[in-house]
Formats: sequence, C-alpha cells, structure tokens
Amino acid sequence: MHTIVFSVATFRERRRVVGVLATLLALAGASILFSCAVGSVGLSLPELLSALGELVRGEPSSLAGTLLELRLGRALSAFVTGATLALAGVMMQALLRNPLADPYVLGVSGGAAVGALFAMLFFTAAWLIDVAAFAGAVAVAFLLFAFAYRDLRSGAGSEGGAPMLLLTGVIVASGCGALVTLMLSMAPDNRLRGMVFWLIGDLSATPSRWLPWAVWLAALVFAVRVARAVNLLAMHAEAASTLGIRVGRLRQGLFLCSALLTASAVSSAGSIGFIGLIVPHACRFAWGPDHRLLLPASTLAGGSFLVLADTLARTVLAPQQLPVGVITALIGVPVFLVQLHHIHRK
Repeated sequence: MHTIVFSVATFRERRRVVGVLATLLALAGASILFSCAVGSVGLSLPELLSALGELVRGEPSSLAGTLLELRLGRALSAFVTGATLALAGVMMQALLRNPLADPYVLGVSGGAAVGALFAMLFFTAAWLIDVAAFAGAVAVAFLLFAFAYRDLRSGAGSEGGAPMLLLTGVIVASGCGALVTLMLSMAPDNRLRGMVFWLIGDLSATPSRWLPWAVWLAALVFAVRVARAVNLLAMHAEAASTLGIRVGRLRQGLFLCSALLTASAVSSAGSIGFIGLIVPHACRFAWGPDHRLLLPASTLAGGSFLVLADTLARTVLAPQQLPVGVITALIGVPVFLVQLHHIHRK
C-alpha cells in the first residue's frame, strides 16, 4: 500500500515538473516572438511568419525580413544572457547557502569590467572588448578559486570554504571597482559614454554567438545532474558528506560553473543586475526550494525576463534605446523589496 501511494505521489510530482517546465518553455518562445514583433516599426503576425520563412530560406529580402533578422538575434542574445545569469544565481545561492547571493557577489563581474574597460580605453576592435572581458572574469575566478581551494576541497559543513570565498570576493571586487573608477576618470569624452553603457548593461551591440549557448547548456546539464546533491547541500550541509555526497567536489563544481556562467554573461552584455537575485527567489516562492525543478525553471524564467526587459528598453523611448540594466534595476528593486517583506513576515 505504501509503495502504491509513493508511486502515485512520484507520478504527480513528475507531472507537475513537466507542466511547469513546458509552461516556461512556451513563455520563452512567446517572449522571443513578442520581442521580434514589437518595435518602432511593428510586425503583424502574417508579416512575422513571412519574414520567418525568408530567414529559413536564407533570403531576408523584405523590410520585415531584415527587421526580424536584427530583432531575433538580439532576442536570442537576451534570452541566453538572462538564462545564464539566473542559473548562476541559483548556483551561487546554493554554494554560499545565502539567498541574498547573486552572480556578481564574488567580484567576477568586476574582473570582466576591468578587462572590458581596458580594451575600450586603449583599443578600438569590438571583438577585443569581449575577449578582454572574458579574460578578466576568468582571471578573477581562478584567483578566487586559488585562495579558497583548500577550504572548498575540505568539504566541511558551515565552516567550509564559503565564508573565505565570500570575503575574498568582496575584497577583490573592491580592488576591481577602484581600477574601473581610475579608467573612467582617464577616459576621453568620445569613449566615456560607451564605457558607462557597458557597465550598466547593454544588449544593443551584442552579436549572436554560439559560445554563450554552449556554456549555458553545459552548465545546465551539470546542474540537472547534481540537483539532488545540491538539495542536500543547501538544506543539510553538515550531514551531506555522511549521506554519500562529495561536498568538496560539489562545491568546486558549483563555483566553477557559476563563475564561468557569470564570465560568459558579463562579457557578452555587461553587468546586468538583479536577474540572478530576483528570478530564483520568484521561482522558489512559486514552486518551492527543490533544485531539481528550481534550476531549470529559474534559467528559463530568467531568459524570458531579460527578453521582455530588453524589449521594453528599446521601445519605451523609441527610437532612443535605454541600457537594459536600467530596466532590470527599476523592476528588480521593488520586486526584491516585496520578496524581502514576504520573507520577514514568515
């Protein structure tokens, strides 16, 4: 009898997970289509379908086809950036056992900012900016990992590497902030605006590339595989090792994946805030703390959220475009305050 009840409960839980993820996938597709249709020049559904056919044939000859090509590339870049930041946020919160952690808490984005602004200040090639940003983020990530490696490897409970890692990240982020301020003060006027836009977060010049998708998909596969272990780490860190979890290796994997995800997102679109903070919280409120659902749900919701935010950024004052980081901050601050109030009432 108990076996039958357990099987029914498991079936219902799996059906719920499939239903939630299917809904979020549909929302992601709808948000991308909405972003492609909306702009200073709107596209009706027949025009959108016709333009999509032109893209499939590789012949975007009409105005609708050209607009769709531009908007689709930007929408896909926004989706993978948002999905990457949300997934990094969930991993960082599980690693540090702190619901207020976000992808930028360890200073990896500060390293990316130093690299990107250095390239903007002394070089003109656009591809060098992305390479320098990614290199700066990876350099800071490996620096943090080197400092906290012994503690992360130990696999201890609440006295493990998380406090050391967090403190080191705060110090490194302060140093990167000082370098960013120095370069902004040295920048000529003709480059200062672009540097500030990059720091705020901007998708207007983000190219469509395969590397962010590869990083996101690889990290998502890893996250889904270790989701059950992450549940134990987040809820019972002290007892996780006794339950057969390799806590040290899991923490190292979470750190490296979250750092790589942050480096990929920041090098592509700049420092876009609040996605890795508010989206995981919203998903926890909606569907609970089980990481087997929370990880894929957060990444899909984060991608859809940034697509819609970027659509608003480029249409609210069209033809002038706003940095998408401003939109996410204006939405994120009140949403996060509401979430904090909800947590306090509990």
